[in-house]
Amino acid sequence: MKKGLAIFSVILLICMLSACGTSQTSGSGGEKKVLQMATSADYKPFEYKDTAKGSDIMGFDVDLIHALADKLGYKIEIKDMDFNSLVPALQAKQADIVLAGMTPTEDRKKNVDFTDIYYTAKHMIVSKKGSGIKTVDDLKGKTLGVQLGSIQEGKAKELQKKTAFKIENRNRIPDLVQEMNAGRFDAAIIEDTVAKGYFEADKNLEGFVIQDSEEAGSAIALQKDSPYTKEFNKALKELKDSGELEKLIVKWFGGSQK
Repeated sequence: MKKGLAIFSVILLICMLSACGTSQTSGSGGEKKVLQMATSADYKPFEYKDTAKGSDIMGFDVDLIHALADKLGYKIEIKDMDFNSLVPALQAKQADIVLAGMTPTEDRKKNVDFTDIYYTAKHMIVSKKGSGIKTVDDLKGKTLGVQLGSIQEGKAKELQKKTAFKIENRNRIPDLVQEMNAGRFDAAIIEDTVAKGYFEADKNLEGFVIQDSEEAGSAIALQKDSPYTKEFNKALKELKDSGELEKLIVKWFGGSQK
């Protein structure tokens, strides 16, 4: 009886160890490896929260990462944080990937890796109607709001070399719009696809694209020397070739990139 009980105990132990091994192995036994994605959910239509519908983060980047994760067999958990905290989160290994309409600048490339570009947009100067701001020269002597850590902050500093104006930064895009409406900012520099949503929500806003500016391309950011970069690039190319990426672009931006 004791011998039989001992054999049963050994078999049970082997099964338990086997089960433990399965839960730690990506893709085996139906388990999916979880990747932590960081974003700044203040950038509609890339990523945002619709409080009327709940606390979930939605948008173009969210649909894109889920499409890529389904193709690669990963599960995604999303963290919301200020934009200027995203690169440090990758460096500190608090996130595996970042999707936040982020442009792969040379400075950022020193600290993190990027995939290929998946969307391009332009810089726009946004102001209240009647402000008289129709060109970059009209910013002279005024206050321009920028999102802290964004590529638009760098663009504003570039424009400042030719036209004398004051730059003020805030953590999130809605803060820039709020400061304009309160009269503390004369204008703000925002990506054109994001500005479009604010024009629809607030008819007192208007803007113009900076015509001589380069396009701001968005890419997925990853930890330096990340093992995921190559496979995400491959999956991204498959989405482009199949037309799935174009469908997402039309869904969220209402127009084609072709």
